[in-house]
Order: sequence, then structure tokens, then C-alpha cells
Amino acid sequence: MRAIRQGFGAFATVAVLLTGIAVADEVRTAPAPAEELPATASAAGEPEVFEASCRTLVEGSRVTAHCQNPYPRTDRVSLHVECDRWWDVDTDSAPVEVGPADYAQITGRCWKEVRSAWITHQPADRAPEPAPRS
Repeated sequence: MRAIRQGFGAFATVAVLLTGIAVADEVRTAPAPAEELPATASAAGEPEVFEASCRTLVEGSRVTAHCQNPYPRTDRVSLHVECDRWWDVDTDSAPVEVGPADYAQITGRCWKEVRSAWITHQPADRAPEPAPRS
């Protein structure tokens, strides 16, 4: 009976040692986490992304723009409609601010056919400048 207990103890010890070696090997081969910049700091030379995702829908003489902003900065969007007829007046909408995680719908129209429609973007607010380090 005593020999069985000693044999089980030896087996358990070997199992623990092998598990420890396997875990140590996994930890050693795991890549180190990459050091990232804070979310408020942008890499030097890269323009900051602020533009809302917009799509335009033309139905006859009416144009509708649907914009959704996935970014943490507010975007100011405008709809521009160019009409096909020479006598039809082209239109530019007033700027609409689309906040973070917000949605906006802008409409425009011509008297007759629409030649083209597009959206322009402007940042509504500037990001605060980082404080100088002393």
C-alpha cells in the first residue's frame, strides 16, 4: 500500500513539473505587447481622421445624404447638389454638425434632373493642443 502512495506521489510531482515547463515555455514565446500612443495623441505627420461616413441617394430631382459619425470628434458636413439644366439653380446646404456616434440626414433638390451630388467635411472643433512639458 505504501509503494502505491509513493508511486502516485512521484507521478503527481512529474505531472506538476511538466505542466510548469509547458507554461514557462508559453510565457517565454508570447510576444511582448506593443507600446501604443495614447488615443488623444496622433502620430507626427498623419492627418487626424474626423470625417463622418456619408452616402447619397438620388431619387428623381431630390437628393438625400445620410451621415453617421463613428469618430470622437464632431464633423461639419454640407450637401452640394449640381442640377443638370442650365437654368436650374445649384444648391449648397447649410453645414450640419454630426457629433460622435450621431446621425444626420440632409436633403436637397433641383427643379428637374440632378447632375451630381457630393458631401464636404470640416472639423467642427479643433483638438486641444497638448500642454508643454516642463
